[in-house]
Amino acid sequence: MAKMDFKRLEAEFLRSVEDSDLKNNYLFMTTLKKYQVQLRILTDLEKSLDEFGMTVTKEYVKGRENLCANPAIAEYNRTADSAGKTAATLIRIMKEFGYSFEGSGEDEDPLMQSLTGDSE
Repeated sequence: MAKMDFKRLEAEFLRSVEDSDLKNNYLFMTTLKKYQVQLRILTDLEKSLDEFGMTVTKEYVKGRENLCANPAIAEYNRTADSAGKTAATLIRIMKEFGYSFEGSGEDEDPLMQSLTGDSE
């Protein structure tokens, strides 16, 4: 699988938002900001998991150590779930504004192309 250039896709998406009526929609813009924060949290949690691994050692009062799952895993899963719901809300708002997710032809809206990764 080819590596996705998420920064480029994000930049294209944000440019498309600026060129659309969505930039004036309070609910869309606040939801988009929330989604961006969730993605930053996920990135930080991924770095933490890479650095500390999937398991950590807890030390109890008497000095005993116990191997357990890294708590960042649960936080990552919760944040990913929330981000998915936030993305669904963004898509719902976009559909209400008349943006279509169907097809990928030349006449497709640039915002949808950047969201689906079909722009080149």
